[in-house]
Amino acid sequence: MAAATQPWRDLAKAKLESINESIPLEWRLPFIPRNDEQPDVTGGYIQQYLSKEEIEVTETDARTIVEYTSAGRWATETVTRAFCHRASLAHQLVSDGNPHLYNIKRVELSEKTNCLHETFFDAAIEDAKSLDAYYLKYQKPVGPLHGLPVSLKDQFHVKGVETSMGYVGWLGTFQGKKGTGKEKVFESEMVKELRDLGAVLYCKTSVPHSLMAGETVNNIIEYTWNPKNRNLSCGGSSGGEGALIGLRGSPVGFGTDIGGSIRIPAAFNGLYGLRPSAGRLPYYGMANSMDGQNSVLSVVGPLAPSVGTLQLLVKSLLSHNPWLHDPLVHDMPWRGGKAAIAKAEKLSFAVLRHDGEVSLHPPVKRALERVVQKLENQGHKIIEWAPPSHKRGLDILLAAWTYDNGADIRSALELSGEPKGEIGFSTVQQGAFQWKAMIWQGEADVRQAPQIGITYGGDIKPDPPKDATFIAANNVAQREYQKEYIEYWNSTAELTGTGKPVDIVIAPVAPFAAARRNGFLWYGYSAIVNLLDYTACTLPVTTVDKSIDVAESAFMPLSDLDKSVMDTYDPEIYDGAHVGVQLIGRRLQEEKVLAITEYVAGVLTN
Repeated sequence: MAAATQPWRDLAKAKLESINESIPLEWRLPFIPRNDEQPDVTGGYIQQYLSKEEIEVTETDARTIVEYTSAGRWATETVTRAFCHRASLAHQLVSDGNPHLYNIKRVELSEKTNCLHETFFDAAIEDAKSLDAYYLKYQKPVGPLHGLPVSLKDQFHVKGVETSMGYVGWLGTFQGKKGTGKEKVFESEMVKELRDLGAVLYCKTSVPHSLMAGETVNNIIEYTWNPKNRNLSCGGSSGGEGALIGLRGSPVGFGTDIGGSIRIPAAFNGLYGLRPSAGRLPYYGMANSMDGQNSVLSVVGPLAPSVGTLQLLVKSLLSHNPWLHDPLVHDMPWRGGKAAIAKAEKLSFAVLRHDGEVSLHPPVKRALERVVQKLENQGHKIIEWAPPSHKRGLDILLAAWTYDNGADIRSALELSGEPKGEIGFSTVQQGAFQWKAMIWQGEADVRQAPQIGITYGGDIKPDPPKDATFIAANNVAQREYQKEYIEYWNSTAELTGTGKPVDIVIAPVAPFAAARRNGFLWYGYSAIVNLLDYTACTLPVTTVDKSIDVAESAFMPLSDLDKSVMDTYDPEIYDGAHVGVQLIGRRLQEEKVLAITEYVAGVLTN
């Protein structure tokens, strides 16, 4: 079928044009270098397009921003305009790529990829003016987030703008439905709470359609790259948030996580990202895939350049009593005592060096060892983490993700006629390195994360949805696995030397510092946390150094998958990329995990 007769293409193009046209003319860049010409567009590169005042404002920690706006030292309007400008630049800079490597045709500058799905700068500036007027009149802030710009993943409903979640068929609708009366009017519960707390909302960020991928790509914005190294992915599914905050186009943003979707982009972009346990923060009224699948719930959490910012946002939201408006939120205010105890006690840690399935790239290995060594130098006991089989747990998780065998995702794609997937594997050659990538085998200008087609069936006739008996059995298996894991954690009290089980498990977020395009082949390190519903926070550790992080010539893979993942590593391509790990605590231990993450971050800087 010719492209001209496929209306979804026209809808996607029109939406992309509207996003790009929302960027003020004076903020549009005359030139965007190729990824291989300028891999790193953070720091000095983006700063060249900003004034000294804008650099100062946008590189100030969120806690200080709130301190200044709450005291009248900085006008909220000034702060908001600065972040709108920097977000516009970020939107343009996480683009281009090396399309010749993936059989993707090069497109014109106006069609390049980016990290924003929606901008509402004018509305944000009006909100900022109102906050300034309030302060001028009453000489006090509206709330604990007074004047703080906050970006949102494109799952949040915000009045005046669309929520496409990357689906062309959702454009002009409310979650794919027309005539509901909610279009561009309804707001998610957390959106209302952030406004009440004094935050300024100004943009929504890119996601892979369906949300079920660790790379950010869809038929509207194409592919969102990593601003620190534009040869690599920004992660997903909260990838637009990771890229935007990585470029300091936002001081803090919110993403969601059902398999790693906060922690993956946070780690890939050198950020802290909190995956809270289900029911700690309000999710009500957000768009989602597979809504009603309650075995493994998606959770919402913040990403930011500092742990203190995560603490500020979580503490502020909990002060608003979200359990009074979201039926799934626990009545659990911020427990400052938990954080204080975590800092005062002698801590013990465990380290997960291998999950039994996929080996770590050299930079990730080095990052783990650096954290372990720094903590041991502080006198902390580190034990090896040898839990119940993660493969067994991940089988339970995958079953939960596919209860409907992809019916929800396929139906969303069918609304516009977007292709559902023709996926294969192909060998990509770059210099001396070859690696296997998942490749879209359909028309070259169709953009889709291959993982979606593989997991959810693509254009292959799907199996019927699982029945209630299967779901009940899987829920029992999950409960028994969680019990087994709890008892293993308890048993470590015999090894720690403190008389108590380990406080935190240090683990990779992914086997790589960031994924190559179409190269996210393993989610096991992040997704096991979702099955267990544990609290976890990412920790930036280092950057890839090609002179140190050399490829392992004697590597012996455990399987074809293990080999394929290791084959994606090329120190020349990865050089300079962020490398992070995650610190995993038990369920509903957000205060403790954040406090220990802050402590470990301090240890790393010494």
